[in-house]
Amino acid sequence: MTTEIDSSALAVFVFFFVLVTAMGFFASRWRRAESLDHLDEWGLGGRKFGTWITWFLVGGDFYTAYTVIAVPALVYAVGAYGFFALPYTIIVYPLVFAVMPLLWKTAKECGHVTAGDVVRGAYNSRALELAVAVTGVVATMPYIALQLIGMEVAIKALGLTGEIPIITAFLVLALYTYSSGLRAPALIAFVKDIMIYVVVLAAVIIVPSKLGGYGAVFAAADSAFQVKGAGGILLNESQFLPYASLALGSALAAFMYPHTLTGIFASAGVNTIRKNAILLPAYTLLLGLLALLGYMGHAAGLQIESNNDVVPALFKYLFPSWFAGFAFSAIAIGALVPAAVMSIGAANLFTRNFWKVWVNPEVTPAGEAKVAKVTSMLVKVGALLAILFLPTQFALDLQLLGGLWILQTLPALVFGLYSTWFRAPALLAGWAAGFIGGTLLVWNDGLKPLHTFAFSEVQVTIYTGLIALFLNVATAVILNLAISANDTSRSILPSKD
Repeated sequence: MTTEIDSSALAVFVFFFVLVTAMGFFASRWRRAESLDHLDEWGLGGRKFGTWITWFLVGGDFYTAYTVIAVPALVYAVGAYGFFALPYTIIVYPLVFAVMPLLWKTAKECGHVTAGDVVRGAYNSRALELAVAVTGVVATMPYIALQLIGMEVAIKALGLTGEIPIITAFLVLALYTYSSGLRAPALIAFVKDIMIYVVVLAAVIIVPSKLGGYGAVFAAADSAFQVKGAGGILLNESQFLPYASLALGSALAAFMYPHTLTGIFASAGVNTIRKNAILLPAYTLLLGLLALLGYMGHAAGLQIESNNDVVPALFKYLFPSWFAGFAFSAIAIGALVPAAVMSIGAANLFTRNFWKVWVNPEVTPAGEAKVAKVTSMLVKVGALLAILFLPTQFALDLQLLGGLWILQTLPALVFGLYSTWFRAPALLAGWAAGFIGGTLLVWNDGLKPLHTFAFSEVQVTIYTGLIALFLNVATAVILNLAISANDTSRSILPSKD
């Protein structure tokens, strides 16, 4: 891609960025509460978001700028294997329909704001609560950093270089998130999602017509993979199991993240969540269309420095400047919404499950809101520093651990909704086994998300997150049986009195 500044594209980009910035600050007056000095209001929008607001908000923080950049980039690099995100976003919504209404009901009745709150309420264990909270914050940080990568790619495509544009954009994000809380990304999500839909629909209609049709697109992509000697437009037999395990593991992890749970907790009721589980698959269609842009990059014969540049380069090559600017602003705004929700989710966890428990148990609701506001800004600064001072590839590699880590909170968060059989010590031991064991396995595999088991002449490759989850659950079950047996033996001993 060229790095000359495109004035037309830049003007369109600036217009939409200023528009959403104004909306972000205005959001504090939208659905105005008596005060935002309470986590229920600042961090959850008053728990009053209806079906359409929730649809845009959850879709906005689930389908991020990095999704717009990374999925086509992965398809461009490896072909059909990159489409694992498609079945994953199909599998996830039945799980949402089944589990999340019960989780919302529990949180609403008990005043829970975070996953850590829910776990403490179920098991009365500060240690397990802290483990879930720390995992949520740690797993979220790489995703916030990766929103910066998506924005960085879009800004670079405009011809802007250096660190000032990206720093300015995230300072603006930090300020209106501090001011308006969850209402800001909820309001901006309307604009962001509409813009993304316009961009994608225009691309999948216009781009193939300029490249000779979809037949020519697939033929060009297939030829490119054959020349490269890797990848392809169809999966080979050895990829079936790892593809399926990535899809399943990602689906199980998706709504364990603080930012997706924040969208659930902010909903007005269980029917809102069920309706969204039915409506949100519309974004899966969007994701499938986005992935095809990776194949179109091959058909266009793009010469790019990084796979992440494929979508911006495609728009610069095939569209007029003004529409390219519109597309780049959609990508950048697509970074703002999830980054804001992620920082709010992480701030809620830190405030409720660390600050209030271990630092200041007597903190007032207004004090909680203030701590969360400051923490949300510090989280963004930390993500910004990571991108500015660490190699981008490090952040991408670290992201591979995010799903593995957050998946280890599933037993503690979900099992307690259906059964009281598990004890907190057993779940804590399971979490430690899965978290530490999975991390070591990924580290030994060179930060790759898949692990291969060799059985004689047979090799089985599977998503490491699922391996860690199996270790987690097995440890918890075995230890829980031991604890239960010990309690039973004590109960039948004769009294010493």
